Amino acid sequence: MARWNNCNILQLAPDAKRLWRFDAKGGGFVLGREQRISHTETLPAGSVAKSWATLWQPRLNVAWLPPESVFLRVVELPKSNFDETFSMVELQLEKLSPLPVAQTVWTMHILPEVPGDLQTVIVVIAARGIVEEFLGRLEKDGYLADRLEMPFLDQLEADGLARPGESAADAWVYPMTVAGQSGALIAWWFGGLLRNLSFITVPPAGERAEEVKKQLSMLNWSGELEGWLNSPPKWHLVADPVSAFDWENILHEALGELVHVEAPPAPAELAGRTARRAAKASPRANLLPAEFTARYHQQFIDRLWLRGLMYAGVLYAALLVVYFAAVAFQGYHTHDVEQQVADISNDYTNAIQLKARAAVLKERQDLKYAALDCWKLVAERLPDGINLQRFSFADGKKLSLNGTCTQDQIGLISDPDRFYDGVRKARVAGQPVFDQDPGHVDQLVYRNIGGNQVTWNFGVQLLHVEEEQQP
Repeated sequence: MARWNNCNILQLAPDAKRLWRFDAKGGGFVLGREQRISHTETLPAGSVAKSWATLWQPRLNVAWLPPESVFLRVVELPKSNFDETFSMVELQLEKLSPLPVAQTVWTMHILPEVPGDLQTVIVVIAARGIVEEFLGRLEKDGYLADRLEMPFLDQLEADGLARPGESAADAWVYPMTVAGQSGALIAWWFGGLLRNLSFITVPPAGERAEEVKKQLSMLNWSGELEGWLNSPPKWHLVADPVSAFDWENILHEALGELVHVEAPPAPAELAGRTARRAAKASPRANLLPAEFTARYHQQFIDRLWLRGLMYAGVLYAALLVVYFAAVAFQGYHTHDVEQQVADISNDYTNAIQLKARAAVLKERQDLKYAALDCWKLVAERLPDGINLQRFSFADGKKLSLNGTCTQDQIGLISDPDRFYDGVRKARVAGQPVFDQDPGHVDQLVYRNIGGNQVTWNFGVQLLHVEEEQQP
């Protein structure tokens, strides 16, 4: 039971389709829903179709094959496990089957064990063409069966007929419709063992009791010839009140004795027994042809792939919609920003121009004051008697000085802390004015121009110029 999460039992009754849904609970199956559906309506897909959920919640779909579609045989075999019993039945199948084995499908049901070395096996044989036609009807309704079962097997166990009966010989009659005609399945029990299963039919009119008597006589002779019928059986009729009234009269006239009438189990109870038996049954014991099982499984896998691709496509389409919606939103937002930029572009351009003009004016002002500061520093530090012939302030970056003096006045210029060093190391408001890096200072140069006269020159670079050029 743990393998299955739920089980569906479908019966194609003459009046309607009946569907029972059982849920696995407490080691068994509990009826969850019972539906009666007209033949003109389709089965509810949500209840019978398999989807992704069945991968972790397995569902077992079982269909009841009509009793008129099968042949029944009862055999006694040595007790053994299921596989060996299956092989023994398979060896005898050509003798048991009324049709060529290649044109049939078959299964078997082992009745509960009884004391002794033999076991009773019910062999169910059906024509392949009839089974395939029945499966075609199910497929039109969207019902892909995992197993085909026979409800009368559960009927036998429901009445406790797998155990020794009340008498040494019992015959149990189960009315049913056989090929559209009123009929019955008869289970012959002798010595507590099931000996034979056979069908009889009842004509719709005429000497009905006489016809039933003839058929029962032939079955009695057959049992006597085979050796299992050695005393008159006790007759039991398992039928609902409507069928029981008609059949009780027919059997009483045909047999000349009273028939014990018993109520059958409810269809829902019978379906529950089928669900429990099918859930435990071996995959080999199945009337469903193996090629149908393989095809249904492949269809299930293909359907999962197609649904997965469909969901992926829907998700991809949704993501595309979200993407294009986001792109459109960003496009509108970008357009608004561009429009704002276009609106303020003239003001921005004017502001840039004004800023550039202000920078030029500020630079001019700074250079003017820088030139004045340099002139003041040179004037304050120029020794008496020294001639300054050239004062050059190039591009607001470099100050160049040039002048003349006598040879005995050279010390006034070159000695430490005199004019040259005084200018080069000058400070304004505590901050150096010129760059102290030797690479940015033109060294003091002397040149004799005749007699006692010499010329001198040197250059320094404003400190703020280098700072502005640094990254």
